[in-house]
Amino acid sequence: MSRIAVIGAGAWGTALAQVYASAGHDVMLWARENALADSIQRTKENATYLPGITLAANIRATSDLEKALKEDIILNVVPAQYMRSILEQMKPYLRPDQPMVLCAKGIEIQSRQLLSDIVREQCSNPVAILTGPSFAIDLVKGKPTAATLACTDKHLAKRIQESLSSKTLRLYTSDDVIGAQIGGAIKNVIAIACGIVGGLDLGESARAALVTRGLAEIARLTVALGGKRETLMGQCGVGDLMLTCSSQQSRNFSFGYLMGQGQSAEEILSQRKSVTEGVTTAKAAVQLAKDFDVDMPITESVHACIEGRMSISDALTEIMERPARGELT
Repeated sequence: MSRIAVIGAGAWGTALAQVYASAGHDVMLWARENALADSIQRTKENATYLPGITLAANIRATSDLEKALKEDIILNVVPAQYMRSILEQMKPYLRPDQPMVLCAKGIEIQSRQLLSDIVREQCSNPVAILTGPSFAIDLVKGKPTAATLACTDKHLAKRIQESLSSKTLRLYTSDDVIGAQIGGAIKNVIAIACGIVGGLDLGESARAALVTRGLAEIARLTVALGGKRETLMGQCGVGDLMLTCSSQQSRNFSFGYLMGQGQSAEEILSQRKSVTEGVTTAKAAVQLAKDFDVDMPITESVHACIEGRMSISDALTEIMERPARGELT
């Protein structure tokens, strides 16, 4: 059994901690807030992000980074826009032999960097990406789930796969860390667009078309950044799109749904505790697409609607009136 540190005690981090503790691993769950860490340790429940779920007795919670980072494998679940700052705090306590598995999805706005690139800038730890179609509530209840584990070092990928696969979480390896990250990040933007379609009651046909063209956008950006188009046929691409673009459980889909019903982005976000990653990813992705001259009309429209620069009706008209093109271009 492995000693695992989960950095980030939101719903997803807590669910991962529960899966691995239930599988017999020694798990340390780090929370930024002292009160949350103390509450989890005392009550064995994350009442803020996963209320009503009794956590395994062998999950230890702490707000002390030095203490948390004594474990053998690090699962970093901190949201994308806070990744750089948490890595700076972690750096003094890291050992170079500790694999860091990134479990968050997104692109840093300021630098337009993928999360793996930020880790490589900040520390020397080997990096892997864990991403795919999985809701925290399904995972924490022991329902079967699958995900992609991407790592450029195939031997390390195999070792992490053996450590982190469980009876309820099946991991498939890939060496394409770019494709895995772009797929996981941009699908949140496409999910917002699909939520808007749902909120407007435009029908399942419209949503299916949007998912398909969204996948084309993801593929164009993936290839431009040096990733592989075929990576997106796996859990981190098609799998994640199928889940996130069709369920109110998705924070991004539900965000778009409320926008489609007339609420502003500011109103929706003000009522939420958890991060809606697609909002910030849309901004970063639009900038990145410009840098690499990649056409991403759905992403651009979602970003414009979030910022209030374009009405939803105008965005729909603009997309439907685009020049005709080939299916795979």
